[in-house]
Amino acid sequence: MKSAVFSLVSGALLLAQDAAAAPDFTSSKWVMKRQNGNDYACKCYPGDACWPDSAKWQQFNNTVNGNLQIHIPPGAPCYNKFEGPFGEVNTYDEAECQRISANWHDEQFQISQFPASGLWTYFTNDTCRPSTNVGSETCTLGYYGPLVLNAKKMQHIKAGVDFARKNNLRLVIRNTGHDFLGRSVGWGSLIINTHSLKDIKFHNKWKGGCGYSGPAVTLGAGVQAFEVLEKANKLNPPKVVVTGECATVGVSGGLVQGGGHGPFTNFHGFLADTALEFKVITADGQFRTASPKSNSDLFWALKGGGPGAFGVIVEATFKLFDDKPSAGVNLDINLAFSTDPNAADLFWNAVSIFHGYSTRWVDEGLYVYYELGTMGHNLHVHPFVGIGKTPEELAALIQPMFDDLDALGVPYTTSNASFPTFYDLYNAMFEPEAAGNSALTGGWTLAREDVEANPAAVIDAFKTVVGAGSFMVGHMWNAGRGLPQSAWSQSAINPRFRHVVDKLITIVPVGGNAPLEVKEEAQNRLTNVVDKALRDASPNGCAYVNEADPFTPNWQDAFWGTNYPKLLSIKKKYDPEGLFYTVSTPGTEDWEQIETGTRLCKKL
Repeated sequence: MKSAVFSLVSGALLLAQDAAAAPDFTSSKWVMKRQNGNDYACKCYPGDACWPDSAKWQQFNNTVNGNLQIHIPPGAPCYNKFEGPFGEVNTYDEAECQRISANWHDEQFQISQFPASGLWTYFTNDTCRPSTNVGSETCTLGYYGPLVLNAKKMQHIKAGVDFARKNNLRLVIRNTGHDFLGRSVGWGSLIINTHSLKDIKFHNKWKGGCGYSGPAVTLGAGVQAFEVLEKANKLNPPKVVVTGECATVGVSGGLVQGGGHGPFTNFHGFLADTALEFKVITADGQFRTASPKSNSDLFWALKGGGPGAFGVIVEATFKLFDDKPSAGVNLDINLAFSTDPNAADLFWNAVSIFHGYSTRWVDEGLYVYYELGTMGHNLHVHPFVGIGKTPEELAALIQPMFDDLDALGVPYTTSNASFPTFYDLYNAMFEPEAAGNSALTGGWTLAREDVEANPAAVIDAFKTVVGAGSFMVGHMWNAGRGLPQSAWSQSAINPRFRHVVDKLITIVPVGGNAPLEVKEEAQNRLTNVVDKALRDASPNGCAYVNEADPFTPNWQDAFWGTNYPKLLSIKKKYDPEGLFYTVSTPGTEDWEQIETGTRLCKKL
């Protein structure tokens, strides 16, 4: 079933009073609430007096050339009806339900088909998932926003920003929905989807100044990693841009604003370290160029200062680098189903051997992507990556680990391959991620000094993570290795990241529609058991804002360290009213989602 266009149900929108122009919290554009003895000034939501009336919405829709839609969640065709804030819609479509169900875990399917879905469903309240009991139930909006603007050009985004600001609406900026922390969804929000901005422009020599005149690429906000890598590979000679290991992420939006790490981080730092210029729409609706020469403070903040916190990036320019022949090795150790009474000890001894080589590997430029504990006692390394290395060179670096495993009697399987470019390795050896799962996500990084000083504490922390019903995804790299130290401070990245040798994502499976007490227990387990074990093992580590627990204690320091005060000042300069909200980013300290995580409000 196609999403209902705005005009089909616009008449059902509630009437509203005009919002006053004054920016203070006593104006009628703010909804005053009180909860648990605290006073709040809240954004406007359906049913509030300040919610725009149908005429205003229709006028806005005309301004954006009819690209405003009522958002109906992707699983709705499996239900008899969808019941949203603007009324009911009959949605059951057996064939469409089967198609969605068959492709539910395919990230690119969801990204291309659904303009406002969250790829990980926990923060949607697990609403309206494809149902096995098709056609007999009603699905609801959950924590999804009720309206989505499918922006086809920059002017549409500006119109959406202006409309949200003038009417004090909660605003969500979304490209792919590749987001673990719920920043791509928000109850009662207007969603701006930037995925249609797909322009890719290559520059043989960048002429934008900033002391760089090499090759570069300018990417629209909707360009995904696989799209730019494919085109860059066809250049002569083949080029690459720093991207994450996941091919479906959007490069110019949340990835760079969070930092952006990947297989080339050993050589060039984060994606943010390679940014040359941004075109951005700020909260006042102005188009701005952010570069070392123009709005330099905003340029610095956009380079890792927090996804969706400072404006809407409509395009960004990044350095390009020569691609290189590369080699890869896979490794699997699986004792999850072993009947050997000593299997657990053997497994953790094997993990200790594996992780004991982490500092050596990153010093040699290797990137190592692994999963630990998805079935308990299993280690899945897919792959070790040797960019610019021959198979023989990579094998020589890894062989000491294999010798140690053999000496211990650890059973394992392995395979290897070589490729003419990293791009070919990227397509052949990295495994696709899955959409449609529900979990809480956290994480921490392991600093070199902690790994070297107390490796046993690291393995004990891993045992705690797995023993608490969680599992981990590890990324071994060194973001300071290939970047001159003089360049470290030119991005808003936490300075502690330059000493990291392993960045971990922790995952606690839990249903988004679970009872509140179950959710609270899972969140407490993530923050105070799982991630605490890693924080204790590596006190010199930090957290990565795109892949972490947003309720990490002292998140300001965990995410940005000594850079946070400067980021907060820039946030107040460019977005004084807090139009751009994403959880645990600069300036959100006084904002809360009250009334069971729904209304976004500022605590007075």
